[in-house]
Amino acid sequence: MSQKEFRLSRRDFMKIAGVYGVTSTALAAAALTGVITAPRLAQAANSTYEKRHKKTPFVVLKYGWSDFDLVKCFECRVGYPDFVRDLEERTDGEIRFEVYMNNSINNQGNGVAKVQQGIIDMCGNSTQNAAKGGPYYNVLDIATMFPSRASGYYFFYHPKSEKLLREPIRRQHNVEFLFSDFEFRAIALGEKFRDKPAITNIDDLKGMKIRTAGSQLSVITLNLLGMSPVPLAWEETLDALRQGLVDGQETNASSIQFGKMYPVTTQLLEIGTSPACMHTCIGTKSLEKLTGRLQDAFWESAYLTQVIIQLGNEAALLNTIGAMPNPPAGTTLGDNKIKFVTYDAATHQEIVKRVSPKEHPDEWKSWMERLSEWAGVPNVFDEISAIANEVPAGTLAENVEPRRWWRG
Repeated sequence: MSQKEFRLSRRDFMKIAGVYGVTSTALAAAALTGVITAPRLAQAANSTYEKRHKKTPFVVLKYGWSDFDLVKCFECRVGYPDFVRDLEERTDGEIRFEVYMNNSINNQGNGVAKVQQGIIDMCGNSTQNAAKGGPYYNVLDIATMFPSRASGYYFFYHPKSEKLLREPIRRQHNVEFLFSDFEFRAIALGEKFRDKPAITNIDDLKGMKIRTAGSQLSVITLNLLGMSPVPLAWEETLDALRQGLVDGQETNASSIQFGKMYPVTTQLLEIGTSPACMHTCIGTKSLEKLTGRLQDAFWESAYLTQVIIQLGNEAALLNTIGAMPNPPAGTTLGDNKIKFVTYDAATHQEIVKRVSPKEHPDEWKSWMERLSEWAGVPNVFDEISAIANEVPAGTLAENVEPRRWWRG
């Protein structure tokens, strides 16, 4: 049995949430382990509600958890409940959250826009989708900047992430980048490839129709690898993969897990060129409403959550998802007979050569110039890449030392 096994329906969850509120019910579900039944969840939600409502808060923050329902948000280690729980406890209830789940107020595509409009204070979604409301988020989509997951976490903790990531997002889009996981987007192949050998020759990718979320920078990368990007809504992707309308999709291992894509995924090709990040942001105006003491608490909770994500997601990739060659039984990839394909150093270098802005400056020029201008540096790719490559090759992501990036 897995650490958390839900034996209650969505109706059960919403019935309990109707009594104790979505936030208290979600936090209670996140804290429980083992078999979660309706009576157990109701008891935990009651206790959580009483603890959270013992005093009148200074502020109530509306936090939209894009796409995440009672099961999805607890299988993916992206820090949403961890941040809420820690900040409420750290401030002794002076900050209280009102959580909106399962696209009830925002979704992946409009979360940042809803924050900018003041409809919600905070949202959690992918940085790729955040770029629809904040184009500077595209800076993370430049291919080959990060050589490893460790280098991604190292950059998020680095004081220079303020100048190269957080300050431009704040200045251009009026939101604050708080914390994020870090994976790489892979090519997840569908039903057409169930009985075929693992794709180990990258030339075999040419001509494949690959679903993309519509990121312009993803399209550049896929085109340079010879694939045909097909913009397709997330909710249409499952059927498209099942029916063979597309050969695969560009996504990451955790999305296969929480998106329930594993029944129609047959191979996961770890090409490792572009990040996949599920982040949380808050509107700058919402943060500025807090007193200095509460802002200090806010950043400390963001820091702790980043540490939890770094360690938790790395563990989940192996133990829950099975993102490794020959995924074992008891993991999502292993139980669903999904081939996990990695590439040797020579092949990876060839992939890098085919998509790198250094090798193909004309294809990347317009975005590189735009993003560099927004960051106020000559070449933002060079600046971020230099930091990412400070991490010694072979460093495990869980061994990256956490730092309080805002203190410089």
